[in-house]
Amino acid sequence: MNSLESSNQPAFQRGVDGLLVAIAQDASTKSVLMVAWMNAEAFQETIETGFATYYSRSRKRLWRKGEESGHRQQVVDVFLDCDQDTILLSVNQTGAACHEGYASCFFRKYEEGTLKVIAERLVDPKDVY
Repeated sequence: MNSLESSNQPAFQRGVDGLLVAIAQDASTKSVLMVAWMNAEAFQETIETGFATYYSRSRKRLWRKGEESGHRQQVVDVFLDCDQDTILLSVNQTGAACHEGYASCFFRKYEEGTLKVIAERLVDPKDVY
């Protein structure tokens, strides 16, 4: 992956506090794995390293996916929406994408007025974090 020219950058100025929504999607299955935030620095690091880097609003710093768990996301493709204010990463996920140990953060389904767990946990979070 190469560095991008500034005219080809996402529109971080449109985001809240310079942050844009970043969606991680499994490159093979097309399942949505997770949603996070990116600032310009996280985006540039993602482009340069080929591995997903996000911005953690709670920690107020860059968050390199898998830095604690080892469950990294190797970036296959990067897409921007029509307004260039939402980022879609097509990734090869190693391990669980979700910090609760599931393959996807979307492991609950709203059905008949209740939330139901529809997936099996891949790993116990206590063993990883």
